[in-house]
Amino acid sequence: MKPFSSGLVVGKFAPLHSGHERLINAALAQCDKVFIISYSVPEMPGCEPEKRLWWLHQRFPQCEALVLSPEVVSRQGLAPVPHNDAEADVHRHYVATLCQQVLCCQPQAVFTAEAYGDGFAAVLSQRFGQRVTHVRLQRPVGPDAPSGTLIRSDVHRYRTLLAADVYRSFVFRLCLLGGESTGKSTLSKALAAALNTEFIAEFGREYWEEKRGLLEYEDLLHIAREQVRREELARPNRYLVCDTSPLTTLFYTLDQFGVAPQELHDLAERAYSLVILCGDEFPFVQDGTRQGVNFRTRQQAWYEAELSRRGIPFLRVYGSLSERIAQIRQHLAMFA
Repeated sequence: MKPFSSGLVVGKFAPLHSGHERLINAALAQCDKVFIISYSVPEMPGCEPEKRLWWLHQRFPQCEALVLSPEVVSRQGLAPVPHNDAEADVHRHYVATLCQQVLCCQPQAVFTAEAYGDGFAAVLSQRFGQRVTHVRLQRPVGPDAPSGTLIRSDVHRYRTLLAADVYRSFVFRLCLLGGESTGKSTLSKALAAALNTEFIAEFGREYWEEKRGLLEYEDLLHIAREQVRREELARPNRYLVCDTSPLTTLFYTLDQFGVAPQELHDLAERAYSLVILCGDEFPFVQDGTRQGVNFRTRQQAWYEAELSRRGIPFLRVYGSLSERIAQIRQHLAMFA
């Protein structure tokens, strides 16, 4: 038997870091059920409510998480979320209301790493009409102790304080597109080396060779799924270079079979931080697997039209390998 039937953890989780995870894991170890509440006014850049909810669901699916956004507040008919600088008791009573009106719970324990937890537990005890225990964990100390302020100052420098699922939300994903023989794969490798990070090779080419060029309709969806899976398993540093995307697989499926499964259409909606379209000014090189210069021209035109139709901005790159890398780095400097 665990000491408590239910416990509560409250925080901004902006972002969710190792200190938060230690606190939530302590609550899970001592409670049959754990409720997590997160809100922040103002919101912290890069840590929007949707991301925080996704992080909590990924890392702690066994918990019931409530992350407040303007939409949630409106839908639940709640009072406005208090400012982060509001008096402590304002926050305590607000959380008590969330527990009673939204989560329909009265936790027996509240877990914090702060001395203010005693006052928090006292207000919850008063509101619930039963004793709420404050379980306080010792906060790590030192210049590299996990804190939202520290991590937000340079999320890439302090990425070791974040779970891979969380850090992935801060990775700038670059997707390279281009018709056959536009230098896309060569650029992917060189760009990843220049940015000191990983690149995800085109799985479709690998699978095409494995199947000796005999791809069936079902194979194309498998290719798109695997391409995304490999992106999700990557452990990049700041950037992730992706040699193609499910959009390419969608093109080949439509071109070869005339139709594509809905799941592939959905995968082709996958968002990237920057889409790069490689120019086709290079002379076409036949390596024994490509369909020809006319096909390349048609494929290139399809990318341009489809990206425009979807409202996806893209960067065109031309010239030598070094010139293309310079163009991309110049563009990335705008996001630094």
